[in-house]
Amino acid sequence: MSAFVAALPKVELHLHLVGSASPTTVLELARRHPDVGVPTDPDELTAFYAFRDFPHFIEVYAKVALLVRTPDDVVALIVGLARDAAASNVRYAEVTATPLTHIYAGMTREETADALTTGRELAAREYGVTLNWIFDIPGPKPGLAEQTTEFALRYRPEGTVALGLAGPEINSPRASYRPYFEQARAAGLHCVAHAGETVGADEVWSAIRDLGAERIGHGIGAAIDPALLDHLRDNDIPLEICPTSNLCTRAVTDIKAHPLPVLLRHGVPVTLSTDDPGMFGTSLNREYELVADTFGLATTELADLARTGIHAAYCDEALRSELLAELDALT
Repeated sequence: MSAFVAALPKVELHLHLVGSASPTTVLELARRHPDVGVPTDPDELTAFYAFRDFPHFIEVYAKVALLVRTPDDVVALIVGLARDAAASNVRYAEVTATPLTHIYAGMTREETADALTTGRELAAREYGVTLNWIFDIPGPKPGLAEQTTEFALRYRPEGTVALGLAGPEINSPRASYRPYFEQARAAGLHCVAHAGETVGADEVWSAIRDLGAERIGHGIGAAIDPALLDHLRDNDIPLEICPTSNLCTRAVTDIKAHPLPVLLRHGVPVTLSTDDPGMFGTSLNREYELVADTFGLATTELADLARTGIHAAYCDEALRSELLAELDALT
């Protein structure tokens, strides 16, 4: 099974740039910026970076974000992401980037866009991984939605494919972001949104109806609503499922209780992703192995998950055809 998983040509559609940083990448950045207080000794960093609980995750995420101050730091994040993705035979990834994180750290918008472009070129050249960008609105604070949308539409680095929405769902209803997604859609971008990660089905419905979301990040709250499951299946709206993330954040309390089997039985399009692999100590190969071991999925079912991801990707058709042909040859 491990050999089969390793050989699968994969795409990853739910992957945050800062959260992707492996200990190797964080160590490089910490040594550049020792004033942040992130350990620069490898053993101390391993202990600091090991996932403990969700509050600790937030603390680590914030400190890693403080390490990303210059265009070179952004490039280092991207190259590290590509290196780690290639180790799981990820050939294409859509990376959720939060440009305001880098802009608030002192970079100009132009520098941020140029760094994303440089990193993307290096990822393809050095690791054979094609990256595209989803620029996410990180939450409900005033100005975040406007500034993120403006960056995506005005600067639009090469590889920009979608406007996204992350941040908390409680007290941040998906419907309140409707004007920004209307702007993005009018400009030719796709629309994706985190919804139903820690709440029920209502916010998934809202992401679809109010935001026009074509894919849903997480979406596990949909499992309790048969009508929503029908809608997702009948309208081919994929869910970006991140099992280890859901367990770490306590969105599910036991991996055996994860609703993935319910979604698959209902015919909902499902893709597998890592969310924040560096911080959750996972990889895309590990996610495939985890669901295979936990739910008894056969190789054909794992191949179907990979195929769903390829179909759901906002990549060019030549790459899609190449990946599908490679997958068909393997299976």
